Amino acid sequence: MKQEFFPDGTPVDAWFYDVAIPSPEALGRAYVLTDYGVAADGTVQTEKIQKIIDDAAQSGGGVLVVPKGTFVTGALFFRQGVNLYIEKEGTLSGSDDISDYPVCDTRIEGQSCKYFPALINADGLDGFTMCGEGTIDGNGIRSWKAFWIRREWNPDCTNKDEQRPRLVYISNCTNVLVAGLTLKNSHFWTNHIYRSQRVKYIGCKIYSPNAPIPAPSTDAIDIDVCSDFLVKGCDMAVNDDGVVLKGGKGPWADTDPTNGKNERILIEDCTYGFCHACLTCGSESIYNRNVIFRRNKAEGTIALLWFKLRPDTPQKYEYIRVEETSGTVNSFLLVFPWTQFYDLQDRAEIPMSYVEHITMKNCDIECEKFFNVKPDESQYILSDFTFLDLHIRAKDCRFEQEAVRRFEVQNIELEQI
Repeated sequence: MKQEFFPDGTPVDAWFYDVAIPSPEALGRAYVLTDYGVAADGTVQTEKIQKIIDDAAQSGGGVLVVPKGTFVTGALFFRQGVNLYIEKEGTLSGSDDISDYPVCDTRIEGQSCKYFPALINADGLDGFTMCGEGTIDGNGIRSWKAFWIRREWNPDCTNKDEQRPRLVYISNCTNVLVAGLTLKNSHFWTNHIYRSQRVKYIGCKIYSPNAPIPAPSTDAIDIDVCSDFLVKGCDMAVNDDGVVLKGGKGPWADTDPTNGKNERILIEDCTYGFCHACLTCGSESIYNRNVIFRRNKAEGTIALLWFKLRPDTPQKYEYIRVEETSGTVNSFLLVFPWTQFYDLQDRAEIPMSYVEHITMKNCDIECEKFFNVKPDESQYILSDFTFLDLHIRAKDCRFEQEAVRRFEVQNIELEQI
């Protein structure tokens, strides 16, 4: 195989090309829920399921198997050596009672704090796998309704004010595989991966509705201080961003040891339905480097590539390449200040941010706006962009190259529609 490279010239490791999915037998001894008295009767079965996980870990590990049926649970915490397999007609369904998710130390919205865990939690594990043809259903409609009611009487309420769990939270892990599953209807972020290395999402379907009741802040995959991360062949349609690079926020975020960078991220062969952006840097992010987004298809997303630049957070996004992507979006490139919950705290001056070495090439896109970029060098500097071999059909073809320092443009076909 020809050696490939990340945008700064770093070789793409062979690990990224291994997309094998293990059989249930390869995951160890099977612990089938129904063999241990777990009922698919609509009652919350958290204690029974957690005991199976704990006993499996004590016995050397294995795989928790969800058979045909819908099994309701609150927060589950996986242990070293215990994997998860969900059969084709099997569903783990989240409780919609927040008391089934006990408050704990966790990470959310760029901060390490006390908050609610996810439905599925894995911390400090090496070699954790979740796979199968079944479903993890957050059952989030109750909290979605409550969120929008809260926003009616308090428009300034934060995302955390409506108490709600995520669907999957993986932290401090290595060698993680999530494959084949349908992950849907999360109360909050759908998949949140923090401080983990060598993580693969392969062939997953990740959904939440944008109508008739929009599922607020249900990002598909939030990558938060991670390295070596593959998202391949996934189908995403959520009421917020698709793949999001996070890592911290606040005027001194770059000095906080709980924050950090994302690097060596490969997102390929995915399909995006409605979401706010296919690939987003921010709104809680300080440093992203070496990202490839390729061979993806967008079907009605708001933006293809979105840089959310917080005026209260120092950010650097560099060596990002978008290529061989097609479809329909509102904005081909979207860049502007992001001021939601802005708080400069005790910092006197706005910290500068930088977006540089960005390449978008070999794309065929229909959009409302081609270059939706607001220059603001009092807050951020855009430099060293390359647009190459683009076929764009847009209602608004305006292209303000002067917004970027050192902009290389070759073979762009802009067609007014």
